[in-house]
Amino acid sequence: MPTDTLSAKLPRKPAVRATPRFDPRRWAAAGSLAGLFGLWWLATHFGWVDTLFLPAPEQLYQALQRLLAEGYVDASLWQHIGTSLLRVLLALGAAVLTAIPLGILMGLNPLLGAALDPLVEFYRPIPPLAYLPLIVIWFGIGELSKVLLIYLALFAPLLIATAAGVRRVDKSRIQAVRCLGANRWQVVRHVVLPSALPDVLTGLRIALGVGWSTLVAAELIAANRGLGFMVQSAAQFLATDVVVLGILLIAGIALSFELGLRWLQRRFTSWE
Repeated sequence: MPTDTLSAKLPRKPAVRATPRFDPRRWAAAGSLAGLFGLWWLATHFGWVDTLFLPAPEQLYQALQRLLAEGYVDASLWQHIGTSLLRVLLALGAAVLTAIPLGILMGLNPLLGAALDPLVEFYRPIPPLAYLPLIVIWFGIGELSKVLLIYLALFAPLLIATAAGVRRVDKSRIQAVRCLGANRWQVVRHVVLPSALPDVLTGLRIALGVGWSTLVAAELIAANRGLGFMVQSAAQFLATDVVVLGILLIAGIALSFELGLRWLQRRFTSWE
């Protein structure tokens, strides 16, 4: 009997629809956020906390509408957001261009790593506000000082994570590629970088978190725009709604970066 005829006579299984799997972690995350929002609403509407110290959710919505319509201190809300984003992205670009290559060199060259590691570990624990006055004295109060302060906060975590990722690369893979005639650049490109990519992306996530936390300190340097400036200026006038809204905007943008980097990790390091 022909194969086509036989397959036509065999009973076919009904198509089974893929049902979404229940993920308790998503429900736990949504539940914690909903519980926090509910507690916030109850505390402000039943007088548990004075709205001068913690504004109600509808007050934040009104503050958002006011900022979108009128701006804040001669700049629109989008200009404040764009200025802060530009400072962080410039610092991030400089950190990626310097910390990742230097981290690769430190990971491949133990002597260079031993020479630079004490210098990095010396400045890494120092809070940015501690060397902020020195940066102002050296570089003035312009944009360079703000970007440099954020850059210094980003540099160390990314450098340390990259060097650690390179040191963990399987040496047998490097030797195998060299036996096939690959030069040093080809080894770095095809073996070292892909193997160290999970650590690099993890370091980038940590660095961005530190960078956003440094943003407010950076915008203390004679700034007239930026989310950090808006928060600091509003705090001086006890405009708590603007302060909380600015904090939530900073957190929301930082969360967007975090989710984007998590997607990159799933997309390019799914083999891990």
